[in-house]
Amino acid sequence: MLRRYIICSLGLYAATAFFPGRVKAQTIPSTAVNVDGRTNTISTAVPFLRISPDARSGAMGETGLALSADANAAFWNLSRLAFTENRAGVSVTYTPWLRDLIGDMYLASLSGYKKLDEQQVISASMRYFSMGNVTFRNEAGQEQGSSRPHEMAIDAGYVRKLSDHWALGIAMRYIYSNLGSGQHGADPGRTFKAGHAFAADLSATYHNSMTYDNGQSGNFSFGAALTNMGTRISYGSDAQKYFIPANLGIGAAYTHQLDEANKLTFALDLNKLLVPTPAISADSLGTVSTKGSMDALFSSFGDAPGGFKEELQEVMLSVGAEYWYNDLFAVRGGYYREGVNKGNRRYFTTGVGLKLQQFGINLSYIVPAGSGTTRNPLSNTVRFSLMLDLK
Repeated sequence: MLRRYIICSLGLYAATAFFPGRVKAQTIPSTAVNVDGRTNTISTAVPFLRISPDARSGAMGETGLALSADANAAFWNLSRLAFTENRAGVSVTYTPWLRDLIGDMYLASLSGYKKLDEQQVISASMRYFSMGNVTFRNEAGQEQGSSRPHEMAIDAGYVRKLSDHWALGIAMRYIYSNLGSGQHGADPGRTFKAGHAFAADLSATYHNSMTYDNGQSGNFSFGAALTNMGTRISYGSDAQKYFIPANLGIGAAYTHQLDEANKLTFALDLNKLLVPTPAISADSLGTVSTKGSMDALFSSFGDAPGGFKEELQEVMLSVGAEYWYNDLFAVRGGYYREGVNKGNRRYFTTGVGLKLQQFGINLSYIVPAGSGTTRNPLSNTVRFSLMLDLK
């Protein structure tokens, strides 16, 4: 029973738990959607790594690859920190997860950075995901104990400014996933264990500031990040190894300073998971690819059964906008779109921000979409972020 729970949790949790560039619950195009009446989906382990963990990005349609630098850059594009104007910063975020379905699931994150000099920045961050209390039952419905599955990731990063416009960042990550451990009466003779994995991020940012003839100013940023490139993860004595959500993201953002008090930012992100797309044959349903992590990384650009058209459907789009008044109050909005045959999550986001000297608070909200069985399970998701910037 526990083994079934682990497998189901990987699929169902992946189907709802990620945001742009997040672990996809994807289906094969309409020409091959069903095999023997079943929908072919993809899932990875630890999809919480693709949940956007800060309220600012959450309010801007889950964009974050090229926004102005803050302590949450570690979760999106670490190299952004090379262009921060502060010497240090800290952020903490709390997100009640799938609140429309489950009452005690949540994601919490903590991140911080310190500027060593004008060219170097170091950072550290942590994410903790709790799936609430789970009761295990056997086929007869009898209780076989309970557990509180949880996962976490701990990061350490380094950023180097290469020039006035370019910067690179690298981060190392330890991943822990405990979906249930020990021996259980529902599945005697099999020992389940917590999973461990290691991964790395590589990111780059281009930033350029401009002044116009009318006295207004603006800046443009481009960001790219390869994230969660690492080992596969195993949960049991059968040594089955699952992919973690390696991802390629590229994004751009433009900020226009209208006058001393008003400025606008527009952002666009594109994301694609670098994990194998499932085959469509009946014999392959439910199986996990035996490709190595690096092999999967490169082959994921051309392994979709539907060819190039399906590969394009795997690209997830995020757009967002932000208005600041006097660097004191912000209003944000955004939209996230996923391919129809790749999960079909489409929703609007909104939020606000308030900054008082060194302290800031951000709030984001996912606007409810759909109804009944088509209702987006992420509807009404709220994030709260507290921030501290040290000049």
